[in-house]
Amino acid sequence: MTQQGVRWTAEQVLALAPDAPSRKAGSKLGVAGPWSEAGSTGEGAVWGLCKGSGSKPYQTIVDIGDVAGPAYRCSCPSRKFPCKHALGLLLVWAGSDGTVPDGGEPPAWAEEWLAARRKRADSKQSPPATPAAPADPEAARRRAEKRAERITAGATELEQRLSDLLRGGTALAEQMGYGLWEETAARMVDAQAPGLAARVRELGAVPSSGPGWPVRLLEECALLHLLDQGWLHRDRLPDGLAATVRSRVGLPAQAEGPPVRDHWVVLAQYDTEDSRLTTRRIWLYGTESGRTALLLSYGAAGRAPALALPVGLALDAEVTGYPGAGQLRVELGEQFAAPAPTARRPAGVRPEEAVARYGAALRDDPWLESWPVTLAEVIPARSQNARDAQGRQGTQGTHAMQGTPSMPDSWQLADPVTGSALPLAPPATSRPGLWRLIALSGGTPLTVFGECGHRGFTPLAAWPQDSGETVSLC
Repeated sequence: MTQQGVRWTAEQVLALAPDAPSRKAGSKLGVAGPWSEAGSTGEGAVWGLCKGSGSKPYQTIVDIGDVAGPAYRCSCPSRKFPCKHALGLLLVWAGSDGTVPDGGEPPAWAEEWLAARRKRADSKQSPPATPAAPADPEAARRRAEKRAERITAGATELEQRLSDLLRGGTALAEQMGYGLWEETAARMVDAQAPGLAARVRELGAVPSSGPGWPVRLLEECALLHLLDQGWLHRDRLPDGLAATVRSRVGLPAQAEGPPVRDHWVVLAQYDTEDSRLTTRRIWLYGTESGRTALLLSYGAAGRAPALALPVGLALDAEVTGYPGAGQLRVELGEQFAAPAPTARRPAGVRPEEAVARYGAALRDDPWLESWPVTLAEVIPARSQNARDAQGRQGTQGTHAMQGTPSMPDSWQLADPVTGSALPLAPPATSRPGLWRLIALSGGTPLTVFGECGHRGFTPLAAWPQDSGETVSLC
């Protein structure tokens, strides 16, 4: 249950938006004008009627007291969750201006939906009437062996194609075009190795990625070759690395091991999309264990995943880890209370330590794109001004990521004490979150959480000095 009178911030509400257009549209509805008959209960239900273009207002209700995460219902035709009306309602509720008073009784339409949710929750907790039929372990073993044989055949074929490419010279990759890579990727799909297929498709895009593409192509070919060889010789690998190879190839895995209960702070949440799938990544930090964990949730292409957690709040919950060396992914288990505000946050490190942590993680997973780290007391600055930030402190230093190319108009997160700095990943420099980060800093140091990888650092959340409020940069 939520605490009576404890309301979220606007940042925490907007972090639930499935995309930027929804965030913008929801913000426009986050004022009292369109709303009527709004109210909330101490148990976490918030409701209201929103005036639309028709004669009948939209009925909107949000259950933020559900330990499984916020749930939404709106009579509008939108297929997004939450829709702009739900976001607007939560923004008005967060404003605490009296538009959404506490302690009210839900109207009949809202109470009907809440009662149905309670009934479903009770039925999930009830034991099944009849035990489920046991699975056939022998049939499962045969299916797994057959799939492994297909993947082995696909990996062997892929090795031959990589050899042909390197034998003919990388210049041929530009002439062959994307069609050959797509055909090779389709072969990997037929081999039931979606992880290999995804990497092959990435290879096809490298020749058109701009200057320096031959070097990048060789790097990606080397990583793909390493993954192929890892699969073909998986029986010789340590258990943790073998599990990582299976996961990278695309074999499904189940969370295993004892669950870990902690107060998990939601650090960041963002979506990535391709033509087939929307993937939501939610980063958690355990305040007692000091552990950083990753929740993954999926939705069909163009649809937001069902799981959404408010950034900056903490969950009293259990998580169970997935197998694999250095694996951060977890599965969310039982939750013992609704998300609640917290001032706890992870301790930060210097830029050079962030790079060292990413390097250490690569030993366990050579195909790792990035690693979650929190930077302490850094200042966003253009690359040519990074040393100026250090000079104002009267110190000398070097960049933490040696050899990383830095364009004159690129951005870095600079440590004014040591002079070390991390360049921002190119995609991060074109996102609105960068300007939010710059405005938040105002030239003063702040703590930033994000992902550190071979392309640079991607900021996802930040905390100003002397503030416990999490500001989302996604």
